[in-house]
Amino acid sequence: MSFLMKNPKCLKRTQVEVRSLIGKKGFLKEYDVQNLTYLKAVIKETFRLQPIAPLLLPRETLQKCKIGGNEVPAKSFVYVNAWEIGRDPQAWENPEEFCPERFIGSRIDYKGQHFELIPFDAGRRICPGMHIGATTVELALANLLYKFNWEMPSGINEKDRDFDVLSGLTTHKKNDLTLVARKVDDYLL
Repeated sequence: MSFLMKNPKCLKRTQVEVRSLIGKKGFLKEYDVQNLTYLKAVIKETFRLQPIAPLLLPRETLQKCKIGGNEVPAKSFVYVNAWEIGRDPQAWENPEEFCPERFIGSRIDYKGQHFELIPFDAGRRICPGMHIGATTVELALANLLYKFNWEMPSGINEKDRDFDVLSGLTTHKKNDLTLVARKVDDYLL
C-alpha cells in the first residue's frame, strides 16, 4: 500500500482494473487473479524495490572464484543481496523509480527463473511458501482495493509522508503506515 499511496495514478489504475474484473459479483476468486495484469505488475515492482528478505540464504562457494572483481576463496559463505539486485542500474532502467509498467508485457517473474528479480530466492533454496505467499498478497490487495477507497489521514500532507524502510532479517516500514479506508457502497461498484 505504501507504494500505491505514494503513486496515486498507480493506485487508481489498479483499482479500476480490480473493480472492472470483479464488477457486481462482489468477490474475487483465486483464478480471477490471472486476469489482473496491472495488479500483478504492482506486486512485482513492490517485490523488486522492497524484497521480503533483503539478504537471501547464504551460499557456499565450491571453488575459488571472482565476484564483482573480488577474489573469493573456496568454501566461503556469500550472501545474495536481493535489495541491491532490485536496484541495479545495469538490470533496471530508473531503478529507484516505482514503475509497475516495466512488467507489462515482460516475461520477468519472481519464480526464480529471472535473477534480476528474486524476492523469494532461486534454485533449490527458493522459498517453499512462495506460491501461497504471493497468492495471499494478490487476493488481499485486490480485495482491499475493490471494497475501499484509500487516503492519507486529514492533516497529513505530501511532505509528512514517511515511507522509509528498515532492513533486518526482513524489510519493514520504519514507521507504521496509517491510512483512512472509506468503504465503497456496493451499488457504486
